[in-house]
Amino acid sequence: RAPEDGLPFPVFVKPVKGAFSQLARRVDSYPELLEFTRRPATREFFDYYMGIFDRLVAGLTEFEHNGQFFIAEALLHGDQTTVEGVVHEGRVEILGVVDSVLHPVTRSFVRFDYPSTLPPAIQERMGDLARRFVEASGLTTSFFNIEMVHEREAGSIHVLEVNPRICGQFADLYQKVDGTHSYELLLSLCTGGTPVRSRGAGTQAAAASFPLRVFEPGIVVAAPGDADVRAAEALFPETRVWSECAPGDALADFDVDEDGGSHRYAVLNLGGADRDALSARCEAVRERLGYRFAPRSGSGASGGSPTG
Repeated sequence: RAPEDGLPFPVFVKPVKGAFSQLARRVDSYPELLEFTRRPATREFFDYYMGIFDRLVAGLTEFEHNGQFFIAEALLHGDQTTVEGVVHEGRVEILGVVDSVLHPVTRSFVRFDYPSTLPPAIQERMGDLARRFVEASGLTTSFFNIEMVHEREAGSIHVLEVNPRICGQFADLYQKVDGTHSYELLLSLCTGGTPVRSRGAGTQAAAASFPLRVFEPGIVVAAPGDADVRAAEALFPETRVWSECAPGDALADFDVDEDGGSHRYAVLNLGGADRDALSARCEAVRERLGYRFAPRSGSGASGGSPTG
């Protein structure tokens, strides 16, 4: 779009079909938008990742448009959450509301907490909005997760995006707190059954998923092996660790691989008594895993932390 079209900068832009927050960020002016769309990382994303998606769209749908577009959205400020649920035989059930905690500078996801600490009335409004949206969309047999923002001062709720799929990263959070793993529900749905979940029947009062990140480009000096991962998981009940790097890996291309402001190197899913306990457990598990990083241009090493 040209400047005279009146795009109300600043805006938040993201691909119409995204993955892991790639190429999703704030843009403050038209020249910045132009520079952003011309980056090699942007062209690579659309040529490779979206090229695969476009072939699926062309072969399986009658959609008029392909995925070679960005969405420009107004900036929102407030509490970001994910409302997840399942629709089966016309009935929509909300599985849970998960709070998203963002890095104050890069806006990267640094933790996801369940259950949400939003007031019950707000969560009920979000659930009702999700139900009405799914029913109107025509979605019939599927999981879904809808990212929303609650603006406290205005009391308004906004929909950021809708995904007609399960959120795998949250699956065992529900198990820890409610006693039902959402992959069990997915299996039931896929085999013609009726997904039935429990509430509050888990062994933990709270659960969280921590994407561990670096916020400066670097090289992985040390990463845990299988034995280290198992030892870290054994520190606390129901701990799960996904290690996503190996010694020698470069965590550097934030535009291509991640959200533009950070690089994820592991994910920790934990249960505990409350959010403070979860933070303490996260730090203990991270220390046991023993990740170390070196700057790309230097020889010093440093530990990575979940909050940078």
